[in-house]
Amino acid sequence: MLSVAVVGSGPSGVYTAQALLQQSLVPDVRVQVLDRLPTPYGLVRYGVAPDHEKIKSLQNSLRAVLEDERVTFVGNVGVGGADGVSPARLAELYHAVVYCVGASADRALAVPGEGLPGSYSATRFVSWYSAHPDIGADAFARDALAARSAVVIGVGNVAVDVARILARGAGELRRTDVPRAALRALEESRVREVHIVGRRGPSQARFTTKELRELGALPGARVVVDPTELALDPAYAAPDGLPGALPLPAVVRRNLEVLRGWSVGGGVGAAGDMPGGAPGSADAGRRIRLRFFLRPVELLERGGRVAGVRFARTAPDGAGGVRDTGRYEDVEAQLVLRAVGYRGVELPGLPFDPVRGTVPHAAGRVLRGGVPSPGEYVAGWIKRGPTGVIGSNRSCAKETVASLLADAAALTRRTAADDPLAVLREWGLRPVEWAGWLSIERAEAELGRSLGRGPVKIPDWAGLLAAARDENG
Repeated sequence: MLSVAVVGSGPSGVYTAQALLQQSLVPDVRVQVLDRLPTPYGLVRYGVAPDHEKIKSLQNSLRAVLEDERVTFVGNVGVGGADGVSPARLAELYHAVVYCVGASADRALAVPGEGLPGSYSATRFVSWYSAHPDIGADAFARDALAARSAVVIGVGNVAVDVARILARGAGELRRTDVPRAALRALEESRVREVHIVGRRGPSQARFTTKELRELGALPGARVVVDPTELALDPAYAAPDGLPGALPLPAVVRRNLEVLRGWSVGGGVGAAGDMPGGAPGSADAGRRIRLRFFLRPVELLERGGRVAGVRFARTAPDGAGGVRDTGRYEDVEAQLVLRAVGYRGVELPGLPFDPVRGTVPHAAGRVLRGGVPSPGEYVAGWIKRGPTGVIGSNRSCAKETVASLLADAAALTRRTAADDPLAVLREWGLRPVEWAGWLSIERAEAELGRSLGRGPVKIPDWAGLLAAARDENG
């Protein structure tokens, strides 16, 4: 029998387990999927926006893998760090360990004022409305959403997600699993204007057309695009591609079409707007401004809090990048969310490349001193960096599993524990197994019923663990 631990129960971890189950080279495989949290699914549970029900339904296919009789879910078991199992000790229990721990840190702007109250990572905001237990139910409930104007720095899908949640009516979120404190805070939110800002042009934005169009479908919200900013992008004037260059990707052409439609008759300063400030009286609803060619250089302060963002105006440099023009623009904002990317975090006991934010590897085999380390593998973002979509993890996992299977004959000659779960308990850990997760699901469904809603997430460690221990329902 080949005994494998997969560390991480998000898509990359579950796809790794699935690839191990579907292969035929090693007929007898047992997989234990470990997670620091008592809940499975990783970013599908704690990173996908609550109003994206179709994407969240991916949990159903991940669930089918975790319910396979050859797979054991082991939650509430950290790996690395003071309170976790070290990679060295974990290697004593299994023939192989595959680390699928993602890229949990956000990238900083590295500008003055970034640490002011009112400045947050978009990751933290997403974790709050997704009920991640590390964040706490009241992280944004007191003063952040008292802002009139918010700036989201970044033009990817995460930026669009957080802008949409800020601009969406809380009543529409009642049918989702948003936790109670977050829903209450969003109901009381004073945010009326949301700026989504990128340092480059619209043809270089990384949002998908589906995400972009959703902004225009929000009831009570208006999308504003400045046509002069769009015109700065050479691709905007040549949607079929620049002469002598490759044709524009289809998603870029579709995005430009959407933005072109929004810019007609609009733009910054139209319909009673106050450029760079709060919305005028002509529109009592929420407003979303998509801005381009603006690079943040400083977060401005007033009264000890964020009061705005100073941007340097950029322009295309003719080589695919941008250059500063020497001009600046200040945008009022009492809430700033940065959504400029993720990076991997070092897991104590594993080698780490601080520049790439990944674990050094060769086709998924962990490299120590440039040499493959027997029985240690990586998959997902900690392997390749925070790139691709959820489905990209499937091919990534298959490559790693192919390497593991090629090593299987040597790996199975190593000693592995007969019952790794029992050893983890002997080491003082309190694993949450699948029955405990099902108990959490029942508790969240009951909480939702008591509130006249569907299932509502439990947002704290104590509540999750209490529910998990009540396995008899």
